[in-house]
Amino acid sequence: MALMITDECINCDVCEPECPNDAIRMGEEFYVIDPQKCTECIGHFDTPQCREVCPVDCIPVNPEHVESNEQLLNKYSALIKLKVKAA
Repeated sequence: MALMITDECINCDVCEPECPNDAIRMGEEFYVIDPQKCTECIGHFDTPQCREVCPVDCIPVNPEHVESNEQLLNKYSALIKLKVKAA
């Protein structure tokens, strides 16, 4: 499942640099997570790093993007291949 950032976000800027997939960016009012890039850190870490550093606990699972661990790992593999091609 991809994660999402709720409107409880205080724009503290700590989540964005922690995302290994560059899935977090500043939105119009608060940070947002691109569900096409979010793997919940599967392939990189044991836990989602954005959740680890968030001081207000505003990063739940996005119910509109339910994915299995296998799907998230496949997404991770595809993202890594794209990074290698771009380099």
